[in-house]
Amino acid sequence: MVQTPHQIPNKQVHCAVVTISDTRSAETDSSGQLLKQLLGNSGHSVELYTIIKDEPDQIRHQLAQLAQDPGLETVIFNGGTGIAPRDVTYEAIEGMLEKQLPGFGELFRFLSYQEIGSRAIASRAVAGVYRGKLVFSLPGSTNAVKLATEKLILPELVHLVQQLR
Repeated sequence: MVQTPHQIPNKQVHCAVVTISDTRSAETDSSGQLLKQLLGNSGHSVELYTIIKDEPDQIRHQLAQLAQDPGLETVIFNGGTGIAPRDVTYEAIEGMLEKQLPGFGELFRFLSYQEIGSRAIASRAVAGVYRGKLVFSLPGSTNAVKLATEKLILPELVHLVQQLR
């Protein structure tokens, strides 16, 4: 398990992984599968995995439903954070967050810049809190999911969830 001094080892966080895509299936969703693998390998539990369309109402509805599940602590979305016409995840989620973690998006874009250069400015990754749940919204590329999960989410996941209690 990736740890920081703030974490308690062996604390399992109960997560949902939601891929936003008009074209991916469970078989072709390498980013969602990678998220599930990285979380599981770090001792966390993926309670739900689903793929939904790039539709703001569906995204908002999914988050609202997941927020009602008392067993879930974290929801991680991937996909739809760019600026293409069908990229609507940011608009759907950002307005629902009760508290934002601006440092997540800032650090993600900084780390992305180190890997892909100025194209990182097109990322609208965001994180925050909605109804007591920690929420992350990541780009859909496998490299972006790997970067965000390994460098930002896993090192702080337990600590952030504990802060919500």
